[in-house]
Amino acid sequence: MTTRTRERSGAKGGLAPEEGWVPLPDAEAIRPFRLLEPDGRPVDEARLPDLSDEALRTLMDRMVFTRVWDQRAVSLSRQGRLGFYAPVAGQEATMIGSAFALGPEDWLLPTYRDLPVLVWRGYPLFRAFLYSRGHMHGFAVPDDLNAFGPQIIIGAQIVQAAGVALGLKLRGEKAAALTFIGDGGTSQGDFYEGLNVAGAFGAPAVFVIQNNRYAISVPVEKQTRARTLAQKGVAAGIPGRLVDGMDVLAVVEAVRSALDHAREGKGPILIEALTYRYGPHTMSGDDPTRYRQAEELGEWERLDPLLRFRQFLRERGLWSEADEERAIAEAKEAVAAALKEAEAYPKMSVADLVRSVFRRSEPEADRRPLGDSADPGSGSGERRRADDRKER
Repeated sequence: MTTRTRERSGAKGGLAPEEGWVPLPDAEAIRPFRLLEPDGRPVDEARLPDLSDEALRTLMDRMVFTRVWDQRAVSLSRQGRLGFYAPVAGQEATMIGSAFALGPEDWLLPTYRDLPVLVWRGYPLFRAFLYSRGHMHGFAVPDDLNAFGPQIIIGAQIVQAAGVALGLKLRGEKAAALTFIGDGGTSQGDFYEGLNVAGAFGAPAVFVIQNNRYAISVPVEKQTRARTLAQKGVAAGIPGRLVDGMDVLAVVEAVRSALDHAREGKGPILIEALTYRYGPHTMSGDDPTRYRQAEELGEWERLDPLLRFRQFLRERGLWSEADEERAIAEAKEAVAAALKEAEAYPKMSVADLVRSVFRRSEPEADRRPLGDSADPGSGSGERRRADDRKER
């Protein structure tokens, strides 16, 4: 910055707008998109999505099921009956609302925490348990689901989603790719690379940031200086939207409109869903009481997405205590049956571990012995060049 620029930088933040500085977004002026107040009252009745009573009850059924499944999975992890599990309590509205908005023609690219989205896409629940038990068949997603297996590498799904979306565009298909990432994942290089590719090519992709406030133990305020995560799409030319991730109707409407936008060839959308993780990051030793206060947890528990939506349905005569009891009982029965099937499933052998990671290249004639590499110290590369000269 020149002396003259320094002298004239008297504007807010020390930067003079007339010198060409691009202003940062004013996050305080951006209100999250919300359709239901925390007590379940509609913000504006006229803006509610056009969903049938049956669809509204289905959303509640699925959120109750997911909470019951999550509680059981947490318990199983503590018993040593699951190998890896990432709790989802608190994030049901974001997951179930997003899954509900997907069309059969769309593609889903979930992360390790997004098993509920995959299950409500049609992935068998027992396979979700196999995944949590480390079985290779837990990744076996049926071809007709238009879905990838859970991505464990943080941020890799963003690059993959950009590629899938670009493929859909090149094929001329009226479909979109939907993927998720946590707040911590937005610090990964893959996140920015994927957004840039999607933006540059106008790929029909929808990226949903599940901002649950913590990257394991690091609060979002220490992860980035950005006032919102939705604004991280601006540099890639991607519109961003801030959504109340504890409001399932807001999520349905936001993701559905974003998918419509993408399918119509208008390019990608980045959504930041403000949500909260009630439990640990994973069941692999994380203790959330080390990095957050009980008062904070209590504040977010009062915003529980199930409580909010349950109250909304009760006011409309669409949900009762009997409905709640039925939903819980059915969920427990289905979870128990899926767990039983997973535990009876044939165990993997040591050879399966190798087969699930490595694959022989085809055709066989294209393969070379490992010792025939062009290692400068082996002389094999020089011998191969000599053989090539003889053939010529």
